Amino acid sequence: MNQLVTPVMFRKAGRIAIGRDRLLNVIEMTLEPLLLVISLWVVAQLLSDQIGARHIILAVLVFSLTFPGAARLSQSLWRAIRNIAIGWVALAVLLVLFGYVSRYLDYFDSQLLTTWFWAAPACAIGGHIVLRLSAPAIHQLQGGIKHAIIAGMNEQGVELARRLGSDMYSNVHVTGFFEDRARERVKHTDEFPVLGKIADLSQYAKKNHVDVIYLSLPMASQQRIVALLDELRDTTASIYFVPDIFVTDLIQGRMDSVSGIPVVGVCDTPFSGLSGVIKRGSDIVLSLVILLLLAPFLLLLALAVKLSSPGPAIFRQRRYGLDGSEIIVYKFRTMSVLENGNEIKQATKGDSRVTPLGAFMRKTSLDELPQFINVLQGRMSIVGPRPHAVAHNEMYRKLVKGYMQRHKVKPGITGWAQVNGLRGETETVDKMKARIDFDLDYLRNWSLRLDLYIILKTVWVVFKGANAY
Repeated sequence: MNQLVTPVMFRKAGRIAIGRDRLLNVIEMTLEPLLLVISLWVVAQLLSDQIGARHIILAVLVFSLTFPGAARLSQSLWRAIRNIAIGWVALAVLLVLFGYVSRYLDYFDSQLLTTWFWAAPACAIGGHIVLRLSAPAIHQLQGGIKHAIIAGMNEQGVELARRLGSDMYSNVHVTGFFEDRARERVKHTDEFPVLGKIADLSQYAKKNHVDVIYLSLPMASQQRIVALLDELRDTTASIYFVPDIFVTDLIQGRMDSVSGIPVVGVCDTPFSGLSGVIKRGSDIVLSLVILLLLAPFLLLLALAVKLSSPGPAIFRQRRYGLDGSEIIVYKFRTMSVLENGNEIKQATKGDSRVTPLGAFMRKTSLDELPQFINVLQGRMSIVGPRPHAVAHNEMYRKLVKGYMQRHKVKPGITGWAQVNGLRGETETVDKMKARIDFDLDYLRNWSLRLDLYIILKTVWVVFKGANAY
């Protein structure tokens, strides 16, 4: 009997793993979260002679908020120690606020929490120092130095070779490049040797026992890549494809597998899965605490705005939110006009539209406080790119490349740009471009620690009162 055979166009991809042989990276990723948890359990055992359900719940919460640990081996020792201490203080503040609101703090002895507050960062710092000292031995566990060659002497290939050369914890040594272009058309030949043409690569790899081959070839060279991969099947080298990251600006770029087909993420939100739950949970807890603590003050401010000038206390303005959808943002009214149309002029220094009380509120950012209600509603986040008026969005999206990518996340009350000197008026396209660069940098590097750092730095920036009018 003849069987109907369906041709298989794609083999199902296995689970895609990044850097499986980088044992040092795996240890670094898990060490700090584990030490924070272990220090809690050790303190609990010493002071109360038992580890109860409350300690396990707190440990799970701490581990989920800190995993994966930050990569600190590339930093200087003192900078790494400073960042561990700052990150722990920010995390401790968040845990105390959460514990206060949920009454979870009542389940813990104050002596235990105080002891853990000092023991946790001490353990994390000590563990990091031990990891630095033991890094050479860990390299030996990975098989010692690996010799690598790179096909394609282009920007991403050269950058890869530079980073591998400058990484004191890398066990990969780049021997040289293979390139088909004439020497006079190739840059960086004084920095790295060209070992031959790409057609010679397979024979070189077999003859010289090359361990790793990086293919840094343009995406348009598909036929050449396929032919080269076919030749390299006769070698024992590990082969990696280096995508041309200079073709586009990656936002949360990563490898993934969709229904068994490998895909490369180019632009995505950082707040998917567990990260989204953590982000939303921290927003709800912090905004609730702030609104409860400031409720009487907010009522006084609303009354002062209402009595100081004609008009409503709350100003509602259309802004772009998540994925570019329109949202309504609340602010205390600071002007004698309510501009919300297709043309809106940004506030400038000495602006006649700003009321005397409004000028003070804008300088101290008190006018932004009603936006914590937006956060509870789910329209905004505490930290994220600042929302611009719809009219400004439509203007700048045509002038600044990548402008709309900032809307991959919810807008924030404060943001990475604002704590880096870009608070207030953006009277030139260059200033707006600089703000967008910081916003996209935030999307690339988001972490809960970064959010807490921005919140703490915002307090300092507001206290200084710079660039706000």
